[in-house]
Amino acid sequence: MSHLGQPYKLKSLELKNRIVMSPMCQYSVDAEDGKPNDWHFVHYATRAIGGTGLIIIEMTDVEPDGRISNRDLGIWSDDHIPAFRRVIDEIHKYGAKAAIQIAHAGRKALDAEVPVGPGDEPFAPDAKKPRPLTTEEVWQMVGKFADAARRAVEAGVDTIELHGAHGYLIHQFQSPGINKRTDEFGAYYAKFGVEIIRAVKKVLPADMPLIMRVSAIEYMQGGYGLEHSLEMCRAYRDAGVDMFDISTGGEGGPAGPRKPGNYPGYQLPYARAVKEQLGVPVMTVGMMEDPALAEHAVAGGDADLVAIARGLLRQPYWAIDTLRALDGKADIVKQYERGYK
Repeated sequence: MSHLGQPYKLKSLELKNRIVMSPMCQYSVDAEDGKPNDWHFVHYATRAIGGTGLIIIEMTDVEPDGRISNRDLGIWSDDHIPAFRRVIDEIHKYGAKAAIQIAHAGRKALDAEVPVGPGDEPFAPDAKKPRPLTTEEVWQMVGKFADAARRAVEAGVDTIELHGAHGYLIHQFQSPGINKRTDEFGAYYAKFGVEIIRAVKKVLPADMPLIMRVSAIEYMQGGYGLEHSLEMCRAYRDAGVDMFDISTGGEGGPAGPRKPGNYPGYQLPYARAVKEQLGVPVMTVGMMEDPALAEHAVAGGDADLVAIARGLLRQPYWAIDTLRALDGKADIVKQYERGYK
């Protein structure tokens, strides 16, 4: 059996293979609603039928104005739980496990009348000027993340991913180039993320792992490098993160010399660095859809799981095709067996 096709266990999370569907916004809900609908039901169920081991439901926000756009998912109310449960139950029906990526877009909330953030600097020259959160509001935001996690658990998730990458709110607080605050949440760049992790862990079952997506480097001029993100991840690990989903960039601003080219596996060195230096499991993402490359990432020890993004948009059955290419076989639902004979 290939390394990619082997089962994986992390605390209570047991996956049938090492293939993950990366969270990708679908921009497909009613503006005032935030609830997953029939599009999401079919979208995620199809990838479960297609053999994916873990499906991470797209960025789902803790308050209406925390969304990138008003067409995004949210989980700010208990009223959202049944709609998510419907999707998650269908994912489970086909042997896949389910997660929700919980987030707040912060200053990158495009449709918020007045976005919020650690400060008042917009992420781009033509973007809206954010309102700085007060210290009390930051603490309230920590509670909103915990409430969202509690609802996700009630909806039936097998794990949760916190979004601390790509220039969204947690990332904004951990970035010295963005966070210019003078209060307790500026004195220690990891504090906002650490407090969210601690609050979320209190509402998770004791054996449920917590995943966190981070940007290992920033691309903007003067942005942080790997040493800073390792320091942040060390604090997040100690607060309770069980696995890191390693990405890069996305913070906004003009790109500097650190921005890599987009080529297959370009983020693998960062995943390996976090895994080796912090001794934690990691997931890698970023143009990983070549089966040989995905297998290399796991077999070579760069990552424990491989997240596929656009490749799974193009081909919902990527996992089946990949495992057949690597192993000569794959689990196929009964209804589609004759398509592979």
